[in-house]
Amino acid sequence: MLGLSACSADPAPSSAAPSPAVCVPQDGSSLAPASGILSGVNLDWEQETLQEYGTALRHRPAVVVSFASFPLSSDAAANLEAAFEQVRSEGGILLLTLEPRAGLSAVTSQVTDDLATTADRYNRAGVPVIVRFAHEMNGSWYEWGQQPAAYKKAFRRVAESIHRIAPGSATMWAPNYGGGYPFAGGRHQVKPQTQAFRDLDTNQDGKITGDDDPYAPYYPGDEAVDWVGMSLYHWGNSYPWGANVVPEEGKFLQQLTGTYNGDGGDDTAVPDFYAEYGEVRGKPVAVPETAALSIPGRAGAEELAIKQAWWQQLFDPSIPEEYPQLKMVNWFEWNKNEVEVDAVVDWRSAGTSGIAQAFTADLPDWFLFAEQPPSCRPAP
Repeated sequence: MLGLSACSADPAPSSAAPSPAVCVPQDGSSLAPASGILSGVNLDWEQETLQEYGTALRHRPAVVVSFASFPLSSDAAANLEAAFEQVRSEGGILLLTLEPRAGLSAVTSQVTDDLATTADRYNRAGVPVIVRFAHEMNGSWYEWGQQPAAYKKAFRRVAESIHRIAPGSATMWAPNYGGGYPFAGGRHQVKPQTQAFRDLDTNQDGKITGDDDPYAPYYPGDEAVDWVGMSLYHWGNSYPWGANVVPEEGKFLQQLTGTYNGDGGDDTAVPDFYAEYGEVRGKPVAVPETAALSIPGRAGAEELAIKQAWWQQLFDPSIPEEYPQLKMVNWFEWNKNEVEVDAVVDWRSAGTSGIAQAFTADLPDWFLFAEQPPSCRPAP
């Protein structure tokens, strides 16, 4: 088990009742464990509390994901506070995913300083924060997508504020998996004859194709990035996605390392994300979101067979020794409509007691969870 917050206090006089200790923020640069993998969750907050999920799984997640529009609206700020209070009560790291829906130009220094001040307040209350800013920026579906120069400038601005104001927090850079790049047809696909197009044409052949690097043009630099991450889902084995099928053997690690060549296509032109950003650059690697598609009522493989085949790939016993930079894996715990497959997908690992029991039974001892946080008062 892994403790993710700490407390210290001066000794109280023997005649007085002990007062709560002062929360001591962790160093944001030390949130990655020396060994093992932080086991986290991307929770549907409207359907389940963190305590309820932990009870179903019989473990407290070491990482808890929360999404927020950025700059923070009043509703987003209120939801973030609610998530913070649950993590403070249950323990763990808050992985805050920021979505700049108003565009990257709205990410001003004042906005990032305000964010960092909030993160520092959370740190001083015993909650470490990792900020995942504008994820999947290499995709064509978000307002911040395929704008490498503007994206890197905004990310560096976020990182500068976090590192200066909230040293108990860290940053995460998290592109989309490069299979299918450049994801043609999205609303925010890069326009030809622009500087962004030229920046993304990494092989300088006048086109943007799967032969161009889907990651490097968006990388903000080692000084700005503390963690790297890439979400990996099993949507099925081949296009059109949405079939209830058991994942191909080895698919998870093959996609992480750019060696996948299977029913979904030949993705071997995709760079080895783990090697380039985990090993070469020495960054802790995260899988901020993962799960396996199961559509209730649709023909095909059974839910348990699909999900268990996927999570057993995450639990591959070779991972601790062969992929020591992999430090975080978060399960996507949602039952929601997905427009890509025109159906409600049950992604959950604990949606039923049977699935939860199977997941828990398969957990390896090197998957790390949070302990009950000590009672402490926020540091001044």
